[in-house]
Parts: sequence; structure tokens; C-alpha cells
Amino acid sequence: DVSDAASATAMMADVDRAFGRLDVLINMASLYESVPFDAMTLEHWRRQLAVDLDGTFNMSRAAVPLLRRTGGGRSINFCDWVAASGRPRYKGYVAYYVAKAGVKALTEALALELASDRILVNAIAPGPILAPPGTSDEESDAVARATPLGQWGGPGEIAKAVLALVDSDFITGETIRVDGGRHVS
Repeated sequence: DVSDAASATAMMADVDRAFGRLDVLINMASLYESVPFDAMTLEHWRRQLAVDLDGTFNMSRAAVPLLRRTGGGRSINFCDWVAASGRPRYKGYVAYYVAKAGVKALTEALALELASDRILVNAIAPGPILAPPGTSDEESDAVARATPLGQWGGPGEIAKAVLALVDSDFITGETIRVDGGRHVS
């Protein structure tokens, strides 16, 4: 449970016992559900932020001592192409948008804080990678048409971005949109 700081700390203790080191942390836990603002409760708001934003903070906080001990490392957070674009585009995702924008801001702040420890902190902002469950063929086709490259990306594109950030020794504080150009359309 990434929303629980003690759980994150326990996970990193398990990593330390099993491997004796940590080189890369990937913060990807997220909720994605549409809730119109008028129907949103404080409980929904807090749950979204607890998983997406607090979870990223909790895991980062728990992982940094291990990353420091190995002389640095990589932390890759996941936000969203919409939040990385700096403006909401879809109704019903207020809490999600705010949480992911917070993850982007946290990425930049941690990149500055942890640079002297040689911990590079970046974010990946996926766009149309995989259609959510329940997406109709019609909806899927509409997304592909709205994407300049005309298709969904697939998980392999995310893996390529992760590997590029792991391989780099000079990229930090950056958010890479893996969205087929969706942000420019």
C-alpha cells in the first residue's frame, strides 16, 4: 500500500534484505476513475491523492537512503500527458489531474533536492498507450485518430522511455511525454 508510509518503508527494508541495494525506483501506482466534480466526495479526493501523490512521496522517501548508499540511482515517476501539458482536457478527472500535476511538480523538486546525491529523478507522462478496460472499438479508434501518429503506443514504448532514463547520466527533473504527439494536437 504505497499510500501508507510504513508500508513503503517496509517494502524498502525487504528490498535491502533481498538485494542489498537499490538502483532504480519506478513509481507507477495510480487510480484512474472518472468522477464528476459535483459527485466527488472528500473521500474520493483524498484516496486519489493518497495513491498517486502521497504514494510517490512515500516510496521516494523510503528509497532514497538505499539509493544514496549505492552512490546514486534513478527514480522514475509516472504522471500523465494531460498533466504534463499544464491544462486539463477531460471533465470528470479533477482529482486525477491534480494528483498527476503534483507528481510532475514533485519530480522537479526532488530532482533539485537529490542531484548532489547523484539520484536522477524524472517522470514519464504516458498518453494513449493501452485502452482502459471497457473502451469500445469506436472510442479506441477516436483516440487513435486524435493522436498525430494515428495509433495507440503499446507498453513497449513506455519500456523504451524507462530504459532511456535509466541509461542517462545527465537527464534529471524532466518529464517525457510518451503520447504519440497527442499533446501537440
